[in-house]
Amino acid sequence: MKYGIYYAYWEEEWGGEFIDYILKVKNLGFDILEVACGDFHTKDISYFKEARKIAEAEDIILTGGYGPRPEHNLASTDNELVEKAFDFWKDVFEKMNTAGIYSIGGALYSYWPVDFSSGFDKKADTERSVERMKKLADIAADYDITLNMEVLNRFEGYMMNTAAEGLAYVKQVDKPNVKLMLDTFHSNIEEDSFEDAILTAGSYLGNFHVGEANRKPPYAEGRMPWKEIGEALHKIGYDGSIVMEPFVSMGGKVGQDISVWRNIFDDVSEENLDRAAAESVAFLRDLWG
Repeated sequence: MKYGIYYAYWEEEWGGEFIDYILKVKNLGFDILEVACGDFHTKDISYFKEARKIAEAEDIILTGGYGPRPEHNLASTDNELVEKAFDFWKDVFEKMNTAGIYSIGGALYSYWPVDFSSGFDKKADTERSVERMKKLADIAADYDITLNMEVLNRFEGYMMNTAAEGLAYVKQVDKPNVKLMLDTFHSNIEEDSFEDAILTAGSYLGNFHVGEANRKPPYAEGRMPWKEIGEALHKIGYDGSIVMEPFVSMGGKVGQDISVWRNIFDDVSEENLDRAAAESVAFLRDLWG
């Protein structure tokens, strides 16, 4: 397995620069840097060429994430909006490919965070999303990109809250580059068993996010059953990406969207965040291999 971290751990805004984090995560002991792709349209193609050059030099794998804004909602009833969303994705995929980013995960099937007050029809939304995801998958395939559908908790999304719901969606799309993505933070809220959720995903699991129940990086004294989770991953023969997605600092759009209303660490200095991340990846490598 390869271990990574989401760069927004250190950031307050989703569209922040990520190139400088490539060397940082390398020095902290990671194999992967996961970056937000929602603002790629604001950057010139030369930025992504430089990112690829540095990542390859440092032997760091780049992966992507995006919680789509409402205007990129593939389940929307507004067909014109959806067509513009496809144009957005074509630009993102081109820049991902240029940077050497070949997978992206998140609530790609809908939007995030969901405004539940606006109302929704889960069945109809899912049906529209499935059909449009088939088209998006074909576009992504032209750029050698895999799409990982993230299963979210009930407070952030409604289309898929469990591994079983996510698997049903992925099977309906039925495209080889559309996979399932689980996150221990969300699974902790929705699933009866981490093991059962992972076994349900099986060979469809394309990315796995890890974090404590309060969104700290995994650690030995935490209350998540990391041994059990690792054993389940080994049972399905998973050897893909393990990406921690910690959010521990107040402030900015990141803190607002994630609902971080207090600093989760007493010390949120960059030095302490670096230390916690390095200790966390060392812990998981020792436990899971």
